[in-house]
Amino acid sequence: MKKISKKKNANFKKSFQSLSFARKSLLFIFLAILASSVLPAVIVILIGLLPTITILFVDPKNAAKLVIVGCFNLSGMFVYLINIIDKFNMDEAFSIVSDIFNMIIMLGSAALGFLVYYEMPNLFAYIAQSASQRRLVNIDKDLSKITEEWGQSVIDEQINQHMQ
Repeated sequence: MKKISKKKNANFKKSFQSLSFARKSLLFIFLAILASSVLPAVIVILIGLLPTITILFVDPKNAAKLVIVGCFNLSGMFVYLINIIDKFNMDEAFSIVSDIFNMIIMLGSAALGFLVYYEMPNLFAYIAQSASQRRLVNIDKDLSKITEEWGQSVIDEQINQHMQ
């Protein structure tokens, strides 16, 4: 086995420079201005995408779960995001977030994503099992047809030859 040298990693770390304090401050100020200018949309997005954000922090290595639940969650939140863009004020954002039926739709769509993620393998296993059972039934029909044509003694003789 070939060992990975630590020099490559050291060179990579040297090539990556951390941001200076001034750059971090500028980035923070820019993000603060951006978030405050689109605050109604940020409120709806943060509250609506709570299941996806939770998966991002709790299970970051499971990208399939993140994508499936995130897409379902985003699709449930999309209608309300369009409403916020149409009527861009804080009152509309708080009315959307405080309505229980809106929250059920936004978070329930994420629940559908979880359902798809956890039950899709079971569905494929059921389909494969039923297909194999159908194949076994067809094989039994063919075997009974062969038994009628050739006779049971020929089949028993072949089985005995293969067993030895």
